[in-house]
Amino acid sequence: MSNALAIAAVTATLRSVLETGVRADPDLNDTTVTTQPLDRARDSNNTANQLNLFLYHTLPNAAWTNMDMPRRMMPGETGIPALAVKLYYLMTAYGRGDDTTQPFSHQVLGQAMSVLHDHALLGAEEIRAATASSLPRADLDRQIERVRVTLQPLSLEELSKLWTGLQTQYRLSVAYEATVVLIDSTQFTRAPLPVLSRGVRSQSSLIPPFPALEEALPQGGQPSTRLGETLSLGGQHLDGTNVGVVFNHPLWTAPVEVPPQPGGTDTRLTVGLPNQPAVWPAGFYTLAVRVQRLNESYRRTTNELSFSLAPSMTIAPPAPPAGNITFTVTCSPQVGVEQHGTQMRLVQRAALLLGDREIPAEPPAAPTSPTGTLTFIAPSVAAGEYFARLRIDGVDSLLVDRSVTPPVFDQTQKVTVT
Repeated sequence: MSNALAIAAVTATLRSVLETGVRADPDLNDTTVTTQPLDRARDSNNTANQLNLFLYHTLPNAAWTNMDMPRRMMPGETGIPALAVKLYYLMTAYGRGDDTTQPFSHQVLGQAMSVLHDHALLGAEEIRAATASSLPRADLDRQIERVRVTLQPLSLEELSKLWTGLQTQYRLSVAYEATVVLIDSTQFTRAPLPVLSRGVRSQSSLIPPFPALEEALPQGGQPSTRLGETLSLGGQHLDGTNVGVVFNHPLWTAPVEVPPQPGGTDTRLTVGLPNQPAVWPAGFYTLAVRVQRLNESYRRTTNELSFSLAPSMTIAPPAPPAGNITFTVTCSPQVGVEQHGTQMRLVQRAALLLGDREIPAEPPAAPTSPTGTLTFIAPSVAAGEYFARLRIDGVDSLLVDRSVTPPVFDQTQKVTVT
């Protein structure tokens, strides 16, 4: 997701990309890129090459309207969907010396169109570089959907009406659409407590002739596993002379292989997750099993299954007075911290679910990476008892104790507001 600075971040990124690309032509190294309205774009004292990028229109994006963000909203939760918009820019070129010697404006416009043709998708690195100094709080680079830039075929009549409406003389221009820009709602998400019982799990009865995984079950019947706990892997043909379980996470640069625990069979393996909170982040993972069979010199890799690694937390204070409350949560795994411009921010999305309210984490104050301490500011909390959960990248801490029948809520995760 991205905050309300997303529109400005798109404009800043396009400006940065155009400045770099147009100036790469030695004949156009004096080109400046501005973002002024059409009636103020060209200064009468400016005789150099110039390219103006004017945001003249915004429209809603129908594809993302009323759509919940993946891994942001769980089943049964309610919240306001993100504001999804399309941005329309008018790009106008002005030539050196008003094109008296040669049509520099045509050269500038052609170079700019070539640059945007080669940057049909705005990359995260480009967005970070363009916004680090001017918009340090912008987080468009972390948006789940990339921004696509497309040439728009406006007719001469449409262009003329646009220029006439702004009461300025027409210049040769082209229009572009930038979509989609997702602006996160500032309203709290309502997250009800989970159901204490689940239905019967079904699985296929087909047996493949090669190693295959069918299930990855956390211990204790929980929906997620935690560091130091085990996963029970079920499948077919999982035995061999060299067996390893390969884990992968979106924040890792390379997969990690962990050997299974002794006692595995051809249909069942048990693997433990290392208790390394600084290395294994919370969130969604994929895993596969690599198996080397007898009389084979290579290893076969099974299909991948997904599982979630839940954070553990300790919340303080456990019994605060009613009103505006600042909670300090100690969590494991730790959460990475990165610097964006002059601001610090968490690498992962972290939120505290207090009862049915979602409270986003505050930006870290110090450049300590990773961190096991998160701060949450909850406004206007009424007196009462609240169960708390820590949600990191869509995975909640385990609130329900399923080791007893019927399952119950973990009383250690309760906050009593007096």
